[in-house]
Amino acid sequence: MAKNVVVVGTQWGDEGKGKIVDWLTDRAQGVVRFQGGHNAGHTLVVGQKVYKLNLVPSGIVHPGIKCYIGNGVVLDIQHLISEIEVLEAGGIDVRSRLRVSPGCPLILGYHSALDRAREAAKSSDTRIGTTGKGIGPTYEDKVARRALRVYDLFYPERFSEKLKENLDYHNFVLTRYLGAEAVDFNTVLEAAMVSAEQIKPMVVDVSAELHALNKAGQNLLFEGAQGALLDIDHGTYPFVTSSNCVAGQASAGAGIGPGMLHYVLGITKAYCTRVGGGPFPSELDIEAEGAPGRQMSRKGREIGTVTGRKRRCGWFDVPALKRSIQINGVTGLCITKLDVLDGLSELKLCTGYKLNGKVIDLLPMGSDEVADCQPVLESMTGWAESTAGVTTVDELPMAARAYLERIETLCDTRIDIISTGPERNETILRRHPYD
Repeated sequence: MAKNVVVVGTQWGDEGKGKIVDWLTDRAQGVVRFQGGHNAGHTLVVGQKVYKLNLVPSGIVHPGIKCYIGNGVVLDIQHLISEIEVLEAGGIDVRSRLRVSPGCPLILGYHSALDRAREAAKSSDTRIGTTGKGIGPTYEDKVARRALRVYDLFYPERFSEKLKENLDYHNFVLTRYLGAEAVDFNTVLEAAMVSAEQIKPMVVDVSAELHALNKAGQNLLFEGAQGALLDIDHGTYPFVTSSNCVAGQASAGAGIGPGMLHYVLGITKAYCTRVGGGPFPSELDIEAEGAPGRQMSRKGREIGTVTGRKRRCGWFDVPALKRSIQINGVTGLCITKLDVLDGLSELKLCTGYKLNGKVIDLLPMGSDEVADCQPVLESMTGWAESTAGVTTVDELPMAARAYLERIETLCDTRIDIISTGPERNETILRRHPYD
């Protein structure tokens, strides 16, 4: 009988989902991206090779595995083709295995122009920290029911008519409101038509194929992008992404029923990071020499895969994780980057927040309240031994085991997987999601 697993980030993204999806693909026959766009960045390390993926599902480096881009993804075709070409240059067969939903909204030139112009018009305090890749404006068009979708590419005349109408509207906003330059109609149209010929062979009814695989007893793996605390509904709004990042979106964003989702694996770092603006209660200084935050930043190589920006770092945040566990229905946790904490003599866990004279143990809704939260910290003994590459729990230092057990107790959720390095084999398995 088929079993399907959803992998989601439980923090503010960048939790190491790509490695875990790649690792779990050994037990899956299909891997599905169900939300976000090329603002996601998944880094895979396989032997001496490093793969940086934005749109192509992380299962692609496994030969013979089918990979799907579901209707919940906003698609920049030109970026997708570039990503495919890089993978093919490395000897990976992509086009025969990648399937794209005809329902994906298209990211076009005016979306990225709007994204950049809006961010430039804001003050430094109100900037969201968007990647400027047009993700938000494309989701806006989708909700406003004016988006051009992949299936529109099969009807050039209709595509042209819709594009003209959209550009009339968006160029008005760009030039009259944001003071930016207009986007040329012919440039966008020609680029879209060229891209269309390359993507058409990969376009299939993704929903139907996933149902067929499931009926045939094939395991599916659903790969989330970003993190639950960036979810448009449940994250630290407005400092969030433009899509739903929670596990339930795997159903809507791939065209399958929620009854087909059997296990939710929540990925979380052994500490916390965040890119861009927004509140971060347990944040540490990443510049002070010798400070824990600096070690997290340097040893964890905390640079955004997509943005190239330094990630902010902080202590492990239990109330934030508890919120993620709640909204995702997490079955089990995977702790990543445990080895980054090696050598710290003292660790701290944020176990609650002080807010308006009270102590609370769950991340509040909305960024204003979160910004007012002061962390309640619990100290724990660190460890001097290396955990890098460790593959069994018994090999971990006692202090590291105590740290993980304390997280399990505070969050009332089992840790099923522990990642001790970027390589596939640098993983401790306690319970397999597919068992």
